[in-house]
Amino acid sequence: MHPLQAPDITQATAVAAVDLVKVYGTGDTAVRALDGVTVGFARAQFTAIMGPSGSGKSTLMHCLAGLDTATSGRALLGGTDLTAQSDRVLTKVRRERIGFVFQSFNLLPQLTAEQNILLPLELAGRSAERGLLQHLTESLGLTGRLTHRPGELSGGQQQRVAVARALVSRPEVVFADEPTGNLDSRSGAEVLTFLRNSVRELGQTVVMVTHDPGAAAYADRVVMLADGRIAGELHDPDHGSIAAALQELGARR
Repeated sequence: MHPLQAPDITQATAVAAVDLVKVYGTGDTAVRALDGVTVGFARAQFTAIMGPSGSGKSTLMHCLAGLDTATSGRALLGGTDLTAQSDRVLTKVRRERIGFVFQSFNLLPQLTAEQNILLPLELAGRSAERGLLQHLTESLGLTGRLTHRPGELSGGQQQRVAVARALVSRPEVVFADEPTGNLDSRSGAEVLTFLRNSVRELGQTVVMVTHDPGAAAYADRVVMLADGRIAGELHDPDHGSIAAALQELGARR
């Protein structure tokens, strides 16, 4: 079978793009970062988005997460069209329905690890599920670090705090943007294993942008982008199939 298959959005999706276009700039300097992208991301699945530098993968994630506005098309979170919402509504959606894990951790330095984890719930006026909080902190090896501030934690520990923060509110989808980019290989593997386990054990939906085939191999599915368009996808990927697909993309250019 050909390693790249056409995208499919017929299954139940947590988040989807429909003919999504994003143009930066105007006139002769305009850059078409997304060029009519249609793709869905299934519930309770771990999907990686990959592609060459400048392919539009981060732009796609930012539009799907309500962090950036599309030029045209739709970004759907469940039944909500994010492209039709006000800034106030988008802020509420991001706070209550989406979890984020960033390469740079984005923890508040003055708060303890536990306070950072619980911050999304506090902002939303919700109480923590103590059982879930205990499960997250124990599974991530953070039980003895909850009173520490970010400056007292290693990079791997800080990213595990960020993962717990992203999951503690049971969001509809967690977006992870190069989550292992600032980690050594062992810490990166721990974070990726936990993200994969959150899909299996908690039914979480995870969408991750990465340039690393090793990281993408933890996913159930890899969506490939090139020049702002969907270039195909892989199911049950491994390092070899991902490397072959990336090589094929490079040969097309």
